[in-house]
Amino acid sequence: MIGVLIPAHNEADTIAACLGSVLRAAQHPDLRGEAVRIVVALDSCSDATGVICQRLGVTAVSVQVRNVGVARAAAAAHLLAEGARWLSCTDADSRVPEDWLAGQLAHGSDVFCGLVDLDPASAPDRELEARFRVREQWGDDHGRIHGANLGISAQAYRTAGGFAALHCAEDVALVERAIGSGARVSWATSPVVLTSARLQGRAVGGFADFLAGMALSAAALPSDAPRAA
Repeated sequence: MIGVLIPAHNEADTIAACLGSVLRAAQHPDLRGEAVRIVVALDSCSDATGVICQRLGVTAVSVQVRNVGVARAAAAAHLLAEGARWLSCTDADSRVPEDWLAGQLAHGSDVFCGLVDLDPASAPDRELEARFRVREQWGDDHGRIHGANLGISAQAYRTAGGFAALHCAEDVALVERAIGSGARVSWATSPVVLTSARLQGRAVGGFADFLAGMALSAAALPSDAPRAA
């Protein structure tokens, strides 16, 4: 069984699109009918995120910690208890392609580290979009780690000690520990996950703060300074 874990804090505006994309990926023919279980970790949610999960028939577990590492770990524990052999991770403000799960498994590694790009549906600022694409690594061995496009075998996850109780960079810490324990990592160029270009996120120091810092640095440039192509 393949497990998909998604942390969420008040993501009612985005969770339906995220889950819809994961449900489509779960039907990919290359999975040959293998069961896929999705668990959303509702972290201190006060909106309709849980209701939407219920409406779509997706399992939700609740934590009250405002800590993405704890939320991911809670979802992972639920999936491992159900017998998941592989854990795929994404975020509630992201949309995965139809070959997402099949593509992660096709690499045959212990850990899959995939790329994310900014979702056109979130209407990113053109300058920010260009700056993001110039600054990020895109080719083979890109070295990027994103919780929105991450996969790991159950064995490698357990050996690495699982997600730490970190407010951000819990994905980086997990991959680093997995590498330290000898796990084989695919730094894959595909499949690519689309993620929100919002500048106000849910985790301090997370991807939204990274984009906000990039936008701020661009705004601080003098008008005659060279800009991203």
